Order: sequence, then structure tokens, then C-alpha cells
Amino acid sequence: MNKHWILTVTGLMATGLLSGCANLSDWNSSWFATHEKYSQQHSQDMDVVNVREVPVLDEGKDMAKLNMPIMNNSPQVDNFGALSEEATYTSNHALYRGQALTKHVGDYVQNMAQDLISNMEYLTDKTPVGVTNFALIDSDLQKTNLLGYQLAESFMHELHKFRIPVIDFKATQYIRVTEQGDFLLSRDFLELKNKVAIDYILTGTMTKHQGGFLVNARILGMESKAVVASAQMMIPFYIADALMPTDDGMVDGVKIRRGE
Repeated sequence: MNKHWILTVTGLMATGLLSGCANLSDWNSSWFATHEKYSQQHSQDMDVVNVREVPVLDEGKDMAKLNMPIMNNSPQVDNFGALSEEATYTSNHALYRGQALTKHVGDYVQNMAQDLISNMEYLTDKTPVGVTNFALIDSDLQKTNLLGYQLAESFMHELHKFRIPVIDFKATQYIRVTEQGDFLLSRDFLELKNKVAIDYILTGTMTKHQGGFLVNARILGMESKAVVASAQMMIPFYIADALMPTDDGMVDGVKIRRGE
């Protein structure tokens, strides 16, 4: 009798287990069919995203590429739906595309002025300073360019912000009134004073670099010629080339030269 009970219970358990397996198999088939149908319905509504790998520049490549702003190659559309292209900046030795600049030469001069003040010696708020144009280092130090002019103007502004007395030795003792305007400054030494109360001079040199201009600035004692402050910075070429001369011989985008 005990053996018959055991066999009966075992048979019932086997029957239930087989029935459970059959139900589980049906449930799995039903779930996968429903999930596949749901995926097919919603895959049509999903947006397709194309992922583009960003190329990595090698250190040995052109350093100018590292200083170039990141550009978007996709076409730009204005508010009216018209396609617009990015501005093309040109110069005598460069042709490149770029967006509107957010920095100028004055931003780099500001950092250089902070470096000058941080290692400056002997200068106080009672020592007058004059600022000269920056010369090209591979010349006889008597040649500059538009960047050299602007560096001097920007340094005068930054020194004045630090409450250092700056003397503008290009100021005359009269105002010249002409048809082109009213002017006080002059580069004619005959119109300037022979002696100016200046104790120190801020000057420097510029070196044309692969990625722009390497600028070296220093403050010298007028009598001792001792360097009392120095700074150095790289100004990218697209910042320097953003300075445009007023009269470059261009007429309607074409450079005009007089025949000989």
C-alpha cells in the first residue's frame, strides 16, 4: 500500500511538471511575440542618429590647425530658411574660414601685462613709463607692422589700469586742425618735445611663428637699461590677421597697383 501511494504521488508530480513546462513554453512564446510586435511598431517612430567620429590631430601636424576654431561643416540656415555660408578671412599669407572672433589682441596683452606686474621690480606709482612699438626681431629693430602698433596701444591701456603713470611722448603741445580731423598725436619728431620725464620704457619684439606671432615684452630702465619686468606670449595668426590696415590698396575687393 505504501508503494502504491508513492507511485501515485510521483505520477501526479510528473504530470504537473510536464503541464507546467508546457504552460511556461506557451507563455515564453507569447511574450516574445508580443515584444517583437511592440518593437516593430515603435522602431518606426524612433529617430535615426548618425554618429561621426572626431579625428584626432597629431602633435607633429601643422600647429596652425590646433589654433583654428572648431568649425561646423553643416550648412547654416537663417530665419528665412536661406542657406548662409561662414565668412572667409583672407590675408597676404593665409586663407582660412572661421566664425566671428570673440577675442582680440587686447585680451592677450591683458594676460601679458599681468605677467609683467607679477615679476616687476622697482616700479611704483611715482615712476613714469613710456611705451614704444614692438619691433620685428629679424629686422634691424627699426621695422614693425600693424600688430606692433596695436601692441603698444594696448599696453598703454593695461598699464594705466594698474595705476602706473604712462607718458605718451607722441603728444604734441598743440592741436592740429585739418580737413581730415583734429589731431594731437604725431610721429614727426620735430613736432615733439626734446626731453620727456620717463624713467622706464616698455618695449618688445615680435617673431613670426608657424601658428602666429611670438611676442616678447619687457620693461627697461631708461638710464640703467636693466630689465625690471618681462613677459612672453603666443598670439595666434587668426588674431593677428584680424587687424586690417586702413589703406591696403583694395578697391571693391581687388588690389590695385599702379603700372610702371
